[in-house]
Amino acid sequence: MQNLTRITRNPEVMGGKPCIRGMRVTVGTIVGLMASGHSPIEIIKAYPYLEEADIYEALAYEV
Repeated sequence: MQNLTRITRNPEVMGGKPCIRGMRVTVGTIVGLMASGHSPIEIIKAYPYLEEADIYEALAYEV
């Protein structure tokens, strides 16, 4: 298992789903956007508080 430091899980945030740095953006949201053809740049425009490293770490996350 990789050491993913940007992924957090907290039962009080998004029902405990894995999130990006404790924010209310889930790994599933990022993976879904990428799977539907959005680029990292488009995702960052939609979520300007995210960093490119957040996106790549979400893609590397294993449930």
